[in-house]
Amino acid sequence: MSDRPATPLLDRVSAPADLKGFTDPELTRIASELRAETISAVSVTGGHLGAGLGVVELTVALHAVFDTPRDKLIWDVGHQCYPHKILTGRRERIRTLRAGGGLSGFTKRAESVYDPFGAAHSSTSISAALGFATARDLGGSCEGGLGDAIAVIGDGAISAGMAYEALNNAGHMGRRLIVILNDNEMSIAPPVGAMSAYLSRLYAGAPFQEMKSAAKGLTQLLPFPFQEGARRAKELLKSVTIGGTLFEELGFSYIGPVDGHDMEQLLAVLRTVKARADGPVLIHAITQKGKGYAPAERARDRGHATAKFDVLTGEQKKSPSNAPSFTSVFAKSLVREAEDDGRIVAVTAAMPDGTGLNLFAERFPRRCFDVGIAEQHAVTFAAGMAAGGLKPFCAIYSTFLQRGYDQVVHDVAIQRLPVRFAIDRAGLVGADGPTHAGAFDVAFLANLPGFVVMAAADEAELVHMVATAAALDDRPSAFRFPRGEGSGAEMPERGQPLEIGRGRIVTEGSRVAILSFGARLPECLAAREALVARGISPTIADARFAKPLDRELILRLAREHEALITIEEGAVGGFGSQVAQLLSDEGAFDTGLKFRMMTLPDTFIDQDSPAAMYSVAAMQAPDIEAKVLEVLGVARMGARRGLA
Repeated sequence: MSDRPATPLLDRVSAPADLKGFTDPELTRIASELRAETISAVSVTGGHLGAGLGVVELTVALHAVFDTPRDKLIWDVGHQCYPHKILTGRRERIRTLRAGGGLSGFTKRAESVYDPFGAAHSSTSISAALGFATARDLGGSCEGGLGDAIAVIGDGAISAGMAYEALNNAGHMGRRLIVILNDNEMSIAPPVGAMSAYLSRLYAGAPFQEMKSAAKGLTQLLPFPFQEGARRAKELLKSVTIGGTLFEELGFSYIGPVDGHDMEQLLAVLRTVKARADGPVLIHAITQKGKGYAPAERARDRGHATAKFDVLTGEQKKSPSNAPSFTSVFAKSLVREAEDDGRIVAVTAAMPDGTGLNLFAERFPRRCFDVGIAEQHAVTFAAGMAAGGLKPFCAIYSTFLQRGYDQVVHDVAIQRLPVRFAIDRAGLVGADGPTHAGAFDVAFLANLPGFVVMAAADEAELVHMVATAAALDDRPSAFRFPRGEGSGAEMPERGQPLEIGRGRIVTEGSRVAILSFGARLPECLAAREALVARGISPTIADARFAKPLDRELILRLAREHEALITIEEGAVGGFGSQVAQLLSDEGAFDTGLKFRMMTLPDTFIDQDSPAAMYSVAAMQAPDIEAKVLEVLGVARMGARRGLA
């Protein structure tokens, strides 16, 4: 305990209701202690640090003013919820964040009544809060009761179309609803005259005519580091329409900008809104991501996501890598292809670093596009570029591509446009848990006519799949790869386009064939070694393609073996189901072929290390070995002999 910060006031808070017994200056001190506790906890666990540090004062103020859990506090995305978890009875477990059996890194309904709505993808909070407000007004009931509904949404998350759909609907309905826009990207502008005039217009309308006197210094400049000159004033003024702001045109009363780190100002605004709001209200709070922790403030991403780190220096404790990551291999391969083909462009949705496209952007800044948190737009934007003769690579995590599925179908597949989807985070991803698992993309892409769907067994195969997608110019394609480092495969000098719909035999054997799709191949080979020691020598094949299938290879495996087992890092309905359909159509089961599919189980697997999660999914080498023994009857025979 000696290495933990001293938190005498925070130690007296076991639930949000306890905050109501403190004075306003004491709440400011609690915020300081909460920031220190958050930094200390994340240094042990790793996780999303910067966003939480940016909302410490806001978190304390919201819980001090409102009556959670009756009042529903909904954090958009959930990256910033660690301080909230500390205040809501989970402080003793905060150092289990993102670990197996521990707290989720996001809000989670099953975890606490103070998490009324789970969120790990962005831009859902306003819709959910409006749902709670409607349930309140129509006599609904839920755990904790129903009071005010408060959505906290960031300036990045509000760029998504869904947020504007919700704002439009909320303004139309007119129900009492509170939206807090947590603006941690831009800063207030110095020109006093322009800003004062702007704020005067904002505060002119009912029901907040006296809000200026209720909050401290709202028409004054925010303190350093929010002073960036006329740029912010210009940007703010751009949003002004006749009669008020964009938000007012949508039916909201707009309050702001408010200093999100000034406790006195926050408390005054929130108390006034709680006492007087009679419809939808939007509070615009300016915050600083990484606030109060110098290493995060200095970092380019403001400490967005960190490994475990040293609190004093901020130095992250990352394990040495033994092989390049799949993401970096993809990025470097795409850069090589783009050096020879000026038509190649890249698109991502607010994840340039996560997808590796930051490397592409450094080399080809005019050919790389980050569209923000807008996956639907990203897909159709890429489709438009494909129709215009460019060769777009749309790099989106599997779990986020789900948001653009309608566009994948209508704007890409039906029009047979050659958009290339680079699908990162295939399979189980570890600490981010089930919300970020790439479980469904094979199933939802392989059923689309004309799509080419690939999965890389190792980092060398990924290089070839990038080249394959670049060369494929008459239909849409996708290739998937997991998070983390590769297996240490020998890397090719340059990717070579693969023959479409052709897999490969990795090792020849007999009796049973294991057909792998994706990065479980090393586990299949490890299982084979154990089986060889038992006198069983399976054939191991790498499918490479889920669509089109290698009919010749699959039918040969079925013809020459007693049993065929498929394995994939995806849900039921994907690669194995495509193989089963082919075998059924060709009558392969009529001759007695034993067939098994190894897929992710029909459940959402909670966060843990990837290895532990794959053990839960029964997809590690011992599980593959056991499946082979089971399908050949060896395990049952051994069990009978044991009974005898």
